[in-house]
Amino acid sequence: MPEGDTVWQAARLLHGALAGQMLTRSDLRVPKYATVDLTGRTVLDVTPRGKHLLTRIEGGLTLHSHLRMDGAWKVFAAGRRWTGGPTHQIRAILGAADHTAVGYRLPVLELLRTTEEHRVVGHLGPDLLGPDWDPDRALVNLLADPARSLGEALLDQRNLAGIGNVYKSELCFLLGATPWLPIGVLPTERAAQLPALAKKLLEANRDRPARTTTGRRGQDLFVYGRAPRPCLRCQTPIRVADQGDGSRDRPTYWCPTCQTGPAPTPGALRRKRNPTPYG
Repeated sequence: MPEGDTVWQAARLLHGALAGQMLTRSDLRVPKYATVDLTGRTVLDVTPRGKHLLTRIEGGLTLHSHLRMDGAWKVFAAGRRWTGGPTHQIRAILGAADHTAVGYRLPVLELLRTTEEHRVVGHLGPDLLGPDWDPDRALVNLLADPARSLGEALLDQRNLAGIGNVYKSELCFLLGATPWLPIGVLPTERAAQLPALAKKLLEANRDRPARTTTGRRGQDLFVYGRAPRPCLRCQTPIRVADQGDGSRDRPTYWCPTCQTGPAPTPGALRRKRNPTPYG
């Protein structure tokens, strides 16, 4: 699933292509909006909110989309061949004079009044890359349930918006705690560092084509996707196991030496498989 930095990049791409432009083509390929015609309206802005994209359009309308695992927005110059996937995967087309934005495999696509955006993003916590960022509020949210595992608390977008499975694993490594450690057990000084560290990672990567948390070329991540290769710090083999509520388990990576706290027993470790690109 794309994380906050990737969604921020998608919003910047769409905003640069469409903001201030009048739509000359509009095609929303979902049954509920199949007859909607937005042509003649001007795109006002494209704003990211956590992992959500809000395309605001003249007339008080917002096109809300969420990429989840496989969705993508692609922008093509006029006359250029579309290459984001087969035609049957297209869910939205927004065209202007010079560029066309094409939404592929979008699992969430809905048109709503701009004044009702709170219906789809009002539940989100402070946005790590947004103007509403509030580290103190984010920390209060995270610590509200001290018994909850650190990894699950970080993934809960109601606590802070923008962290996905990659950053969850990397943040836990940098904090020296396993993702299964109850967040209330995390030492106070490390817990206090968490919001600022998360923001630092996402801000450092929002303008990069390839995500990195290590600053090392060719070794971009400390633990995510690296099992069973050796830890970059201590050479212990990185481990991987599923973490979740049983309905949305996600591959979670950690170093059993550098990170302290509970972890699955070796017999419960998931079989190694290639991780999804964004967790």
